[in-house]
Amino acid sequence: MEAAAKRIATQRDITAEIARIAAGYRGAETQPRLDYPPYRSSALRHPESPLVWADPEEIERWAPCFGDRDVEPHDADLTAGHRGEPLGERIIVTGSVLDAAGRPVAGQLVEIWQANASGRYRHRRDQHRAPIDPNFTGVGRCLTGPDGSYRFLTIKPGPYPWRNHHNAWRPAHIHFSVFGTAFTQRLVTQVYFPGDPLLGFDPIFQSILDPAARNRLIATYDHDLTQPEYATGYRWDIVLGATWTETDD
Repeated sequence: MEAAAKRIATQRDITAEIARIAAGYRGAETQPRLDYPPYRSSALRHPESPLVWADPEEIERWAPCFGDRDVEPHDADLTAGHRGEPLGERIIVTGSVLDAAGRPVAGQLVEIWQANASGRYRHRRDQHRAPIDPNFTGVGRCLTGPDGSYRFLTIKPGPYPWRNHHNAWRPAHIHFSVFGTAFTQRLVTQVYFPGDPLLGFDPIFQSILDPAARNRLIATYDHDLTQPEYATGYRWDIVLGATWTETDD
């Protein structure tokens, strides 16, 4: 006798799970839950054992080395470097990298990667039925200025399906990576866009239970950043939980 096929959760199921967890929330959890059942793969990804101590100096012997001469100004323009113009809405995404005291963190490597306007990544593992834009690779980087500022010109990404559950869609987002003074200080996060109707359905976004902390992942539309007849503008500051630029005396 064959075993019954495992039932695949629907969006209604996932939304109900999200609501039950939110109803029981009583604290101030500003970070994503590492084990968040509506985000199905977190059951396999979250650590179950104590963290292993590592020698920072030894890690630096093997970690990548990023020098400021390797980062060019045009690296922050994701719309350039191809034969034609990429398709989609051009956007400017800018902000500041700040420490916990609100001071600018200068000279930090900021990297982004994203899907194109159709919601497809330029990656061999992304095979869903959306067109690849030959004029858009979806990756960029820059160094923060003396005032901690960063700026990218890119295309607004589209939502895309994923296989967390039946008919699951991720809201439009851009992945951010920020490096500190050591490779072990790397922060990887995502920024979302205001008014996206998919935010309420997304278990990754909802895995941060504190509403105020969750909303800090949403960029703010800033009309003063727009370029007439060319690009709209969004502002998003990154506030680090610890000061990277200081060392103990």
